[in-house]
Amino acid sequence: MPINITMPALSPTMEEGNLAKWLVKEGDKVSPGDVIAEIETDKATMEVEAVDEGTVAKLVVPAGTEGVKVNAVIAILAGEGEDASAAAKADGGAAPKAEAPKADAPKAEAPKEAPKPAAAPAPAKAEPAPVANGHVGGERVFASPLARRIAKDAGVDVAALTGSGPHGRVVKIDVETAIASGGAKAAPAAKAPAGAPAAAPAAKPMSDDQVLKLFAEGSYELVPHDNMRKTIARRLVEAKSTIPHFYLTLDCELDALLALRTQLNAAAPMKKTEKGEVPAYKLSVNDMVIKAMAMALMAVPDANASWTDSAMVKHKHADVGVAVSIPGGLITPIIRKADEKTLSVISNEMKDLASRARSRKLKPEEYQGGTTAVSNLGMFGVKDFAAVINPPHATILAVGAGEERAVVKKGEIKIATVMSVTLSTDHRAVDGALGAELLGAFKRMIENPMGMLV
Repeated sequence: MPINITMPALSPTMEEGNLAKWLVKEGDKVSPGDVIAEIETDKATMEVEAVDEGTVAKLVVPAGTEGVKVNAVIAILAGEGEDASAAAKADGGAAPKAEAPKADAPKAEAPKEAPKPAAAPAPAKAEPAPVANGHVGGERVFASPLARRIAKDAGVDVAALTGSGPHGRVVKIDVETAIASGGAKAAPAAKAPAGAPAAAPAAKPMSDDQVLKLFAEGSYELVPHDNMRKTIARRLVEAKSTIPHFYLTLDCELDALLALRTQLNAAAPMKKTEKGEVPAYKLSVNDMVIKAMAMALMAVPDANASWTDSAMVKHKHADVGVAVSIPGGLITPIIRKADEKTLSVISNEMKDLASRARSRKLKPEEYQGGTTAVSNLGMFGVKDFAAVINPPHATILAVGAGEERAVVKKGEIKIATVMSVTLSTDHRAVDGALGAELLGAFKRMIENPMGMLV
C-alpha cells in the first residue's frame, strides 16, 4: 500500500513551511533515518528524515514550494514489493487540490437569482447571506474566547474570518493574520437609537492598494514577505496589542566590569584547534550582561514570571533569550539556565548559537520559550532604546552603548564609562516597584561584577 509522506510540524506553532530542497529523487530507496528533504520554517532550515522504508514513487510537492501546510502530502513511497509507478498513480485525493468550479455555478458577471420554493404560497424570506467562515448571518460564530477578545480590541468582525481551528472555529492566529494583513473587516457597530448621532467608524489599517497609491508608479519595487518577516510582524502585532508595556531606564557604570573582563580574557587558557592555539574563551560585555540579567532574575524571583489568563507562571531558572540579527529579520536563541552557567560557558554557547542562527540551523527548542530576553544595540552606537516584549516573556532588557560621560561623585566631576539600559515590562505580571527592583539588582551585578564569579 502506498505510504504518504506529509509536511511535518517542526515546532509547536508551525502551521506551514517552505519545501526548500529534495535530497532524494523518484526511484530512490530510503530507510528510516535517511534525510530526504530540507524544510524552511519561519526562522530555521531543518532536515526531514524518513520514518518508513520504501521507494520514492512520487514527489508531490516540488522543491522551492512555499507555504506548504502542515500534514499536506509532499511525497509518496511505494512499500516493499510494490510497483512504484502504480503507487504514484494511487495518490488520488492525497494532495489537497483546488476544486474546479461546478458547471451550474453562477458566473461573477451575471449572477442568477436563487430559485424560489415552488410550494410556498407567499414570498419566501430572504436567506441570511453566508459569511467567510461558513456561518450565515444571525447564526452563532464559533471562536475561541482569546480570539474574540483580540478581535474586539482590534475592531475585527470574527464572522468575517475563515476559521482554521476544529470545525471551522476561529482561533487566535486567524485574528492576528487578519490584523497583520490589513484585510480584516471592522465589527459592525450596534444601531444607534433614532435621532442619535452616528458613531465614528473604527479605524482600519490601510490596504495594500491604499498604500501603493501614495507612491508614484515605477518609483518602487515589491519584495514579497518571507515566512520569517510574516512571523515577526504577527508577533509584534500580538505583543503591542495584548501586552501593556511600561518602561524603566537607568544608567550603569561599566569601568569595574571592563577591567574584570580584561583580566579574565588575559587569564584564558589556550586550546589547540585546526587553526592552531586559541584562547579557550573570549568574553564580551554582552556575555556579562546575560549573566547579570539571569542573576538579577534569581535575586528578584517574582519578576521571573510569565502571564497567562488563568495563572502566573513562576520560573525556577533564568532562560535568557538574546536577540541576534540575521538576514531578513532577527531571532532570539536562548541560553538555558544562564543563572547556573559560568561566563566562559555562556560566551562559547552564545557564539555557537549566533553562528547557527545566521545560517538558519537552530532547532526550535533553541529559540522557543525562555523567561526573559536581552537586546543589545550598543555596538551600533545606540545610546538607549525600548525593546518590544517577546511573548511569553514578561520582560526584555534593551542595552545601549557604553560611553564616557561626566558623573558627579562626592561633589566632584569624574569621567566614567556609562551604559544606559531600559527594561520593557509586562504590567500584568510585573508591577512598577517590582520592575524597579529587578533593574536595581541588574545594576548592582554590572557595577560589582565580581559577584558574577561566585
